[in-house]
Amino acid sequence: AVNINVQGVDVSFQLLWVNTRIVYWIVPFRCGLQFLGNIASRNEDSQSIVWVHAFPELFLSCLNHPDKKIVAYSSMILFTSLNSERMKELEENLNIAIDVIEAHQKQPESEWPFLIITDHFLKSPELVKVMYAKMSNQERVTLLDLIIAKLVGDEPLTKDDIPVFLSHAELIASTFVDQCKMVLKLTSEQHADDEEALATIRLLDVLCEMTANTDLLSYLQVFPGLLERVIDLLRLIHVAGNDTANIFSSSGRIRAEGDISNMAEGFKSHLIRLIGNLCYKNKDNQDKVRLFLGMFHIYIRFPLEYDI
Repeated sequence: AVNINVQGVDVSFQLLWVNTRIVYWIVPFRCGLQFLGNIASRNEDSQSIVWVHAFPELFLSCLNHPDKKIVAYSSMILFTSLNSERMKELEENLNIAIDVIEAHQKQPESEWPFLIITDHFLKSPELVKVMYAKMSNQERVTLLDLIIAKLVGDEPLTKDDIPVFLSHAELIASTFVDQCKMVLKLTSEQHADDEEALATIRLLDVLCEMTANTDLLSYLQVFPGLLERVIDLLRLIHVAGNDTANIFSSSGRIRAEGDISNMAEGFKSHLIRLIGNLCYKNKDNQDKVRLFLGMFHIYIRFPLEYDI
């Protein structure tokens, strides 16, 4: 049975390669991809043949295909074929990994791109690190949203997840420390929708959720420069909101749908939440906060013993 499957894979790929973009071949193309996915399921020999023939060209073609079902079926094949060894190959072919992120952006309801990211990508901190450096800011926001979803999901992080997410925490924290002042670009109307600044805001959201996890908290509490940078950013936003009428001003703004939204208070509240978490049962950090807030004369009430 295995030999028949492997032979079938060879024949199928020869046909699929010829017909990837011909409109009247769309339905047969879908069926061919389904067939490949089915015979590769739980069959390592067929998975190996699929990988040899599909990686990287066919995956690149299918993941960018205008037909949603072709994207979904090729994502199913990729999910089925991936293993730890092949994940390393993705690090050298980042376009495929980034195409999966884009597929999830375009089809958030499709389970296969989502599962590839959550069950494979997020388990490889090396891949996430090199991906993040190459992705657009919109793609970064999508990836960060999925990290948040994993952190706040119904299933808690397992013992095997913790070392991986500690590596993610290093990437998130170091990136935030380096780039957090990008959010100040939002004080200018010209940069009101700046994607880099919006990605920085999402980094803060991830840090809030990471520091709400007791297994990740202690690492982030002593991360070099993180607490100091968060406090300084809070000071700068407070000053910017008082200096001019902008997105961080206390007056707030009205969105198109009619809801009154005060982005300043929303962003400040996340900064304060992060400071509170970093101070949780950590006297050194509590002393730092008292010192910094005293120096900068920012009178903001928040509990130093933050309940995570």
